[in-house]
Amino acid sequence: MTAVSLLPSRPSAPARAKKKHVSGDRLSAALMLIGVGLAMLWANLPGDTYETVWSMPAAFSIGGVQVTFTLHQFVNDALMTLFFFLVGLEVKRELTIGELTDRSRAAVPIVAALAGLVIPALVFFAFAGSTDAADAWGVVISTDTAFLLGALAIVGPKFPSRLRMFLLTLAVVDDIGALIVIGLFYSGGLSLWPLAAAVVLMALLALVRYLPVGRGFAYSVLAIGLWIAVALGGIHPTLAGVAVALLIPVFAPRRSDVERTAELTLAFRESPNPAYAAAVTRSLRESLSINERIDNAWRPYIAYGVLPLFALANAGVHIDGQTLMDAAASPVAWGIVVGLVVGKFVGITGATLLMRVLGKGQLAPGLGLNRVAGGAALSGIGFTIALFIVPIAIDDPHTADLARVAVLAASVIAFLLGWATLVAGDRIWPPQPVGAKLVRPVDPDRDHLAGPLSARYTIVEYGDFECPFCSRATGSVDAVRAHFGDDILWVWRHLPLDGPHPHAQQAAQAAEAAGLQGRFYDMARLLFSRQGSLDTDDLFAYALELGLDEERFAADFRSPKVLRRVQDDRLDAEVMDLNTTPTFFVNGKRHVGPYDSASLIRIVETPLSERHVK
Repeated sequence: MTAVSLLPSRPSAPARAKKKHVSGDRLSAALMLIGVGLAMLWANLPGDTYETVWSMPAAFSIGGVQVTFTLHQFVNDALMTLFFFLVGLEVKRELTIGELTDRSRAAVPIVAALAGLVIPALVFFAFAGSTDAADAWGVVISTDTAFLLGALAIVGPKFPSRLRMFLLTLAVVDDIGALIVIGLFYSGGLSLWPLAAAVVLMALLALVRYLPVGRGFAYSVLAIGLWIAVALGGIHPTLAGVAVALLIPVFAPRRSDVERTAELTLAFRESPNPAYAAAVTRSLRESLSINERIDNAWRPYIAYGVLPLFALANAGVHIDGQTLMDAAASPVAWGIVVGLVVGKFVGITGATLLMRVLGKGQLAPGLGLNRVAGGAALSGIGFTIALFIVPIAIDDPHTADLARVAVLAASVIAFLLGWATLVAGDRIWPPQPVGAKLVRPVDPDRDHLAGPLSARYTIVEYGDFECPFCSRATGSVDAVRAHFGDDILWVWRHLPLDGPHPHAQQAAQAAEAAGLQGRFYDMARLLFSRQGSLDTDDLFAYALELGLDEERFAADFRSPKVLRRVQDDRLDAEVMDLNTTPTFFVNGKRHVGPYDSASLIRIVETPLSERHVK
């Protein structure tokens, strides 16, 4: 049987992160649905308490300066700035160190997102272009990321990780497009001097990163000033949140910062005192970019507080028979429903298919068009930004109510269509039987090969450089290659088991960084022979021992390219439900049983029809 860890079994870090994502997405979507339900119920109670409460004035004054606003404006203009701030953080992160740094991988979701912005707008114009609400085309362009991921978690298709990553990349581009549209088409008349002040404040924000201390306070003060300047300048103030986010630096953890933290931790361990404790805390904090720290700290409050409150403040529509009849006859309502449901589906799916036909870009391994179609259908859930734009783009209260009804109806229809598409797609093209076959063929341009491509036999190993069983299997590999000679091709893929093997991930990164200098298998053998010493300093020492370029190795070690390379292998393993190492695939079929050299030689020579596979 396949080797197992002798340590207690527990979910790997990716599995725990996946469960956290799924449960968080579901909770956020559930709270927003509760907000929608309460708003609908409240708005349809006798009296006008819903409108009365949200139009209630409030005031803020300092000296002789007084600002008056309604509760609805406070939610939409102030609290939603925090939501757009998080959107901006995500955009900056993806553009700098995330999926959007890989042009070939990002090309498909970028083009699909652009089509998902343009096609719905054209559909809306086809229905409502001749009406007084033609300017409301912006209502149909944007996908609600929180509801989209929550819906995907509720549908719960098998192996959703790659679809989720595709949709997240698409959603980032979608958000960029929506923000540009809001800034260009849904802002008021511009005022020169406040905008000039905003430019100065943005320049100061860009310089905050160079302050030795007090950066958080400086960001806060300048951000509030920018929000006021943008509002006075005639641009929707929520865009100030995006501007601040784009000016906040983001970077992958740097080796020097991590090592400094380790040194301070060791000093604190040897001599516990407040000075060392403060230094360790500060070093830990500064080893991660402020972008990631703020995102991690604020996201729960936005997802579980601001967005449900926004739903409560904006989804309250008085619904009766007459309203439904008016909506059914309204070209604006039909433009919104068809634009979101059909426009998003056709735009995203059609653009993805076109990119595949043209051979431009690539989908992540294991992500099929049927899954993309299901995600495209779910992308018709356009709740948050759609409802946000309705009161800005539509002046007539009755038409605005019809638009809100249409947004809610389109979101429900899109969810049901997405659910049906994913379920039907998995039935027509069922997922690969778990672990029985290799989901991704050997790719000479990507995989690490030992042996000629023309070999009669191929063995693919998913392994972990800290796994003692993988280390022992190295001897088996050498014996098998010696037996078959040029008739065998050996391929290594990564499956770091983070729980029992805490150094496996960084060891995989070290092997990949060495591979970029043509020394992958040399580094792999070194890692296997010294499994007890896989700290970061050890890995860099091994790079020097192999004669690698130290600066290039250091840059590649934590580069997005290397991290994605290991992550892709992890996702392959998830699709095949691999959770032990080493796991072997012989000529595309999973090997179950002993993996000593004699057993592997025998299984390689056994015809497929006689071979037992899992």
